Amino acid sequence: MALSNATQFTTFNLLNPQKPTNPFPSSHVSFPPPSFTTFKPITATMSQIHSSNNLQLSTLTSLSPLDGRYREKVKDLAPIMGEYGLNYYRVIVEIKWLLKLSEISEIVEVPAFSDDAKAYLQGLIDDFSVNDVMEIKNFERITNHDVKAVEYFLKQKCQSNAEIAKVLEFFHFACTSEDINNLAHALMLKEAMNSVIFPVMDKIIKALCTMAKDNAHISMLSRTHGQPASPTTLGKEMAIFAVRLSRERKELSQVEILGKFAGAVGNYNAHLSAYPDVNWPGIAQEFVQSLGLSFNPYVAQIETHDYMAKIFHSFIQFNNILIDFDRDVWGYISLGYFKQITKAGEIGSSTMPHKVNPIDFENSEGNLGVANGGFSHLSMKLPISRWQRDLTDSTVLRNMGVNFGYSLLAYKSTLQGIGKLQVNEARLSEDLDQCWEVLAEPIQTVMRRYGVPEPYEKLKALTRGKAITKESIRDFIEGLDIPHDAKTYLLKLTPHTYVGSAVELARTVEHEVNNILN
Repeated sequence: MALSNATQFTTFNLLNPQKPTNPFPSSHVSFPPPSFTTFKPITATMSQIHSSNNLQLSTLTSLSPLDGRYREKVKDLAPIMGEYGLNYYRVIVEIKWLLKLSEISEIVEVPAFSDDAKAYLQGLIDDFSVNDVMEIKNFERITNHDVKAVEYFLKQKCQSNAEIAKVLEFFHFACTSEDINNLAHALMLKEAMNSVIFPVMDKIIKALCTMAKDNAHISMLSRTHGQPASPTTLGKEMAIFAVRLSRERKELSQVEILGKFAGAVGNYNAHLSAYPDVNWPGIAQEFVQSLGLSFNPYVAQIETHDYMAKIFHSFIQFNNILIDFDRDVWGYISLGYFKQITKAGEIGSSTMPHKVNPIDFENSEGNLGVANGGFSHLSMKLPISRWQRDLTDSTVLRNMGVNFGYSLLAYKSTLQGIGKLQVNEARLSEDLDQCWEVLAEPIQTVMRRYGVPEPYEKLKALTRGKAITKESIRDFIEGLDIPHDAKTYLLKLTPHTYVGSAVELARTVEHEVNNILN
């Protein structure tokens, strides 16, 4: 679309705003520059003033908030899911493979190791340190290949051991880099989930079971579509989330973590060229299973990552359920059903002194969203690899720890928020006392049982859009032509007592959760 001659855009040189530049021909009408051009010129950028060369890496200078602001809360993942952990597990796989080769009778070039040699190799695993990673990274600067750097590192470390020095070239024997990496990533995932993530998940589920039992008897007005609905109990609503989360927790624990060890394209080509009489598929299966993983025999160069997609999808679902919980509790706090325990010195609002914000549940919701965005990409991307492999999975896999980190951060925020909650029974009771219309459901249902014509329509006429009181409900019940016992039952009913099986469901939730998880 052509611009009229009356239209003029002016751009400003940020380093010299006194001199605006006109992107259009001089035939256009010019307007004087706005008054803010009298500001002093910007002479340097933040990156120029605070050069990265002058700032030491710390929680204050870290690019990621996981390694910065939130480092203390996610630090347990750092030695497992970061560069340190990846290289540690690579070292384990390389050493364990050399030991496995020494057990294969057909490979006479690698005789069985002595106990001293085995102890030496185990020491490389047990004593692995940050300094070792730095040595590996030094090799990587030369090789520009991270897995080859691990091989060179191990060869260097083992030169001093006469027995192992004779078989140095059997480090990484017949392996493609992905043979090492896929097992390292599998071990990382297994350790991160078992040691760090699952225990926190279990704490959330346990906390919800406790909330359910402690509040099993506390009646609460339900809200469907945001409108007053049949009463429930606060405990039963907490029980729902405990059961939902436990199901996803079980799904995660049941995913088979797979590994491959079949060479460059999954056919044991190199293996058979050197030792054609060895049952390499059987050896590979034994080796992968010895690491505590399940064996995937049908692969290309990479393990297909389908099991990873299952894990990440399950994390997304667990996190979605927790988002649902965070939002519900946020709403209950807003309604006054929960109060929050305050801490001396904390500030809710910089301008409104009275506020106690539900920040833990808000932080949890926000970080769960970040985690799910990453998990979604991983689960969709990783099972797809061009032909026998492309390298796009390599850089993506380095971000597994990020998504675990944001999930862990969110789980801890939810737990912290739960720990601050105090039930406000008076407020819950107040809402129930103002909603006698919710008894329209049991009244019309009893009317149906005893053949009263058009019960729904009669209750609709009585209650819809009208202010209903205890007295008006009692008058309506008194006028019903139903048996005396049924009428007595309805007259005793209140919004507080019309909760069905909610109390029992809440009290027995721990049994249900244990059945699911066991």
